[in-house]
Formats: sequence, structure tokens, C-alpha cells
Amino acid sequence: MRHIRTITLSAILLSASAIIALAQAPAAPATPPPPPMHLTTTAFQDGGVIPPKFTQDAASPVSPALAWTNPPAGVVSYALIMHDVDNAGQKHIDDTLHWMIFNIPGSATSLPEGVPNTPALADGSVQFKGRVIGFMGPGFRGNIYHHYVFELYALDTKLDLTSDSTRADVLKAMDGHVVGKAAMVGLAHRAM
Repeated sequence: MRHIRTITLSAILLSASAIIALAQAPAAPATPPPPPMHLTTTAFQDGGVIPPKFTQDAASPVSPALAWTNPPAGVVSYALIMHDVDNAGQKHIDDTLHWMIFNIPGSATSLPEGVPNTPALADGSVQFKGRVIGFMGPGFRGNIYHHYVFELYALDTKLDLTSDSTRADVLKAMDGHVVGKAAMVGLAHRAM
């Protein structure tokens, strides 16, 4: 009987040692998350000064070329919003919208320099008709640089909106459909 107890006690200790060893063993490496979507331009560095040809210092400012990498799975379309986050015109909470383009095809990975200022583009993209149709270059007058934020949203749908839609309309339609986002900033001001 004593022999059986010794064997049972030995088996219990051996089992406990195995459990402790398994608990202390490093876990199998988890699959790393995919890298985040990233937005860039060759026109200036993120956080850098926007060159004059893309601002209202030029007679006809053009939009900078933009490219993005690491789109998330399930992208149907993209929406791009560029705005001056430092401007609160007429004491309102809204800042100044400089460019809004949506229904960029989900297969796209870039926008060329000088996107035509038309409400509808050949690829099905739609541009906002504000003070101008399409891209409105930065134009804050003064010696203080303003921050112009380019926000790219990856969506799991196409927006059923027109170029007459407001930013509020676009944001409302995007809500619940954003599967990824990337942003970059450029600085600009105009001489007095």
C-alpha cells in the first residue's frame, strides 16, 4: 500500500511539474497585425511646407500627387478630405474645406498630380463643388503657417452622393463604413 502511495505521489508531482513547465513556456508567437495604411506625397514631407505650385501663391494651384500603401481588406472605395484645421471662419466650429473627393475606386493606390477640377472623374470619383470645383490650394494670408490635413478614408462601400453633397453629408454617409484611415499634414501660408 505504501508503494502505491509513493507511485501516486510521484505521479502527482510529475504531473504538477509538467503543468508548471507548460505554463512557463513562451506562447507561440501571434501573427503580427498588418501594417497600418500610410499616405504620402512626393511634393513635401509629412509636416513640411507645401510648395507654392500647390497653393494659392500660384495662378492655378494644382493638387499634389498622393499615394497610399497597406490598404485594409474589403476596401470598396476611398474618400479624401483636405482641410485647414487652424481656420475657424466667422467664429464657427467648421474649418475650411480645401478638397473633398470620394468614390475613388478601391483598387486605386494613388492620385496623380493635378487632378482635373471637374465634378466627376473618368474613374467614377466625385469631387466636391465648394468655392471651386475640386482642389482649392492653401491660401491663408499672414505670417503664421496653417496646418492642412489630408485624410484618406478606406470604405467598405461606395457613397451614393453627388458633387453637391456637403462635407457633413459625406461624413454621415461614411459613418459605419470606415475600415481604415491614413493622414498627413502640410504647412502653408501666403505672404501679405
